[in-house]
Amino acid sequence: MDDLMSSDPEYVWLTLAALLTLAEIFVPGVFLIWVAAAAAVTGLVSAFIDLTLAGQLTLFGISTIASVLIGRQWYLSNVVKSEDPLLNDRAARLIGTTVTVVQPVNDTSGRVKVGDSEWPARGPALPVGAPARIVDVANGVLMIEAIPDKDASASGS
Repeated sequence: MDDLMSSDPEYVWLTLAALLTLAEIFVPGVFLIWVAAAAAVTGLVSAFIDLTLAGQLTLFGISTIASVLIGRQWYLSNVVKSEDPLLNDRAARLIGTTVTVVQPVNDTSGRVKVGDSEWPARGPALPVGAPARIVDVANGVLMIEAIPDKDASASGS
């Protein structure tokens, strides 16, 4: 390895950069690309400046730290907007859903059927079987409002 690094180190570093880039493509994690950039920088510098192995490793380490910090800053300033921002917030996705009361609801207790599960609910006094609409979710408790029977059948839930 030492002989290879002393004769043509730029090829070793540029090959490492290419392999790390391929690894990033096949195992995405948005991390290896920054290490690949550091390897490429080290390879390019090694092509023009004769560095010892220790110098190359030092340059690679510093380049890795710098590229990761630059990449982190870039990702923080270029936030990717999600097509579905509520994807992992099941409770928030329920707002607007029509539900059926399964235990009488009042301002302190009650339960409603949402899909195939039951959730605790609070809202105006509603008897079992009454349709309701979810207007908010607080600490896992659904805040509901009464809706007329004709609106419940039109919404199809």
